[in-house]
Amino acid sequence: EIKNSLDQKLVEFVAAIEKRYHLKKISPVLFNNIRDYVLRDGKRVRPALFVVGYLGFSKKPRKDFYTSALSLELLHDFMLVHDDIIDKSDTRRGKPAMHSMLNAYLKSYPGIKFNGQDLSIVLGDVMYAMAIDAFLAIQEEPRRKEKALRKFIETAIFTGSGEFIELVEGLQDISKIKKQTIYKVYDFKTAYYTFSSPLATGSILAGASDAQVDIVCEFGTNLGRAFQIRDDILGLFCEEEQIGKSAMSDLQEAKKTLLIWYAYHHVDQDTQHKIRHILTKGDVTRDDLLTMREIVETSGSLAYAKKEIVRLRDTAIKVISQSTIKPKF
Repeated sequence: EIKNSLDQKLVEFVAAIEKRYHLKKISPVLFNNIRDYVLRDGKRVRPALFVVGYLGFSKKPRKDFYTSALSLELLHDFMLVHDDIIDKSDTRRGKPAMHSMLNAYLKSYPGIKFNGQDLSIVLGDVMYAMAIDAFLAIQEEPRRKEKALRKFIETAIFTGSGEFIELVEGLQDISKIKKQTIYKVYDFKTAYYTFSSPLATGSILAGASDAQVDIVCEFGTNLGRAFQIRDDILGLFCEEEQIGKSAMSDLQEAKKTLLIWYAYHHVDQDTQHKIRHILTKGDVTRDDLLTMREIVETSGSLAYAKKEIVRLRDTAIKVISQSTIKPKF
């Protein structure tokens, strides 16, 4: 029900943005590509959790809180556009990535000095501004609104920082990576951005106490870590048609996931050499993917990761049981 409401509001918001800023008149290419991208079917996890946080603590929902929730979805879209450029990923949500669409458009202009990646960076920036516009829609008490906006800005800062440290730490050899470093990346890139912050932002807008906001943040951190581990499993063991991106993308980017870290520390030296070779070769093949899948399974890493998911989920449930958030709206 929440997702359906968000999807409807998203269509309305995109139309309102065009009317307010005349984006189509400025550039049909700019507006049409943004509209195509943000209206793609998605899980809407972040805005849905914003709604959960808000309704869980609000006495009487204020006007346009659903539109404000879209700020988290648009922030997500902005991040994805830039993320796909960094990851050299050509697909997103089962369709061409933003830069892929723009590269296709630019094919009819040979010899130009910029490409789809360059244009995508600019469109991503526009989408971030749209996110701020959406956030401001709610008719809520100014003090709460300012406090929640700072939480939203914090989300953007922390998520960008998470992306940065993942890339920088990725330069390290797998033998030097520590478990706490992997969880640090998970927290900034996923747990805070996808779970803790949307819940906290909605809760703050609704007037939740600092203690209650801390509880939903801790809940979100544990759930977010579990989510990311699950995502790593899907990224390694599922095919492109199931996850909407290449099954080899994480290996191609040499991501130091919990799966890879545990496997490396629970195999012999020859297998460690294989792991290191795959992570550093630069051009990962299908055979490399199958080899890594086998290593992760036989080392016990897959079983370990699944146990971590259960542990983190159970911790999250225990934490949220201490909250006064309403279980039903």
